[in-house]
Amino acid sequence: MAEYLGLQQQIKRNTVKSFFILAAFPLLILGVFYAVVALGSQDAYGNFDAYMAQNTFLSGLPAVFIGVGIWFLVAYFSHSFMINLSTGAKSLERKDNLRVYNLTENLCMSIGMPMPKLQIIESNALNAFASGINQKTYSVTLTRGIIDALTDEELEGVIAHELMHIQNRDVRLLIFSIIFVGIFSFLIQVTFRSLLFGGLSGGNRRRDGKDNGAALMLVLLVISLVAYFLSLLFKFALSRKREYMADAGAAQMTRNPLALASALKKISGNAEIPSVKSEDIQELFIENPPGSSAGFLGSIGSLFSTHPPIEERIRVLEQF
Repeated sequence: MAEYLGLQQQIKRNTVKSFFILAAFPLLILGVFYAVVALGSQDAYGNFDAYMAQNTFLSGLPAVFIGVGIWFLVAYFSHSFMINLSTGAKSLERKDNLRVYNLTENLCMSIGMPMPKLQIIESNALNAFASGINQKTYSVTLTRGIIDALTDEELEGVIAHELMHIQNRDVRLLIFSIIFVGIFSFLIQVTFRSLLFGGLSGGNRRRDGKDNGAALMLVLLVISLVAYFLSLLFKFALSRKREYMADAGAAQMTRNPLALASALKKISGNAEIPSVKSEDIQELFIENPPGSSAGFLGSIGSLFSTHPPIEERIRVLEQF
């Protein structure tokens, strides 16, 4: 009982930390918006006009909120479709695989949790992930390879790991963070295209006749890149924290941490699904192979890893 209470306390602390990390995203958006406004708030001599910046910032806030809101609504209603389209996941019913269905149902009953939808990816790779942002869209997806390769105890550990992501609202947090990062990525693309096709030819002409439009666009591009860089750090930190807690929660749920450790050993080196190209989708997996995420950033170090090293996760589970 003490062990369970200790785990619950860690989950609560992790949830609080995750909340602050998630709160950093809208603050970053507001910071970027103010920086953009400040760049354009100049008098006829090119000097910064604080009064103009303040008025423009406050009057533009509704448009920012509406734009972000629309972005979220589109993502909210389309994320499940986009995930299934990217992975090729299909529905898995009781009649299709009684073993998987029974394992999931028993785990859900043991913790009083509504059973999510089950899905399968026809791939020999060994991987799994949870997705969805509410009870209607929650699902656990397994590859054919992981179902065939793992014993009942190992597969139970993997499913428990994904159920913990749902119960701890990890999936919702990660999807929200992906949406925020997408906003900054879109801003970079718009700024770069504006600079490439229009920003260099003119823009903000001061009284002294100097045209500083290109310079402003370059500064805006730098600000966008910094914001994108910081948003990636926030997202990766959020993802890594939740993986450790899902492992611990699964060990607690099944009372068999060694089974999940054994499953991770089999998954290691066999997790990559070649048909799944989206880096955002790969971040949902129980194991995201090194080098398959964050492009060139994946090679810089642990700060840009979506998952803790699988060897470290195995070591922790074996000492649980």
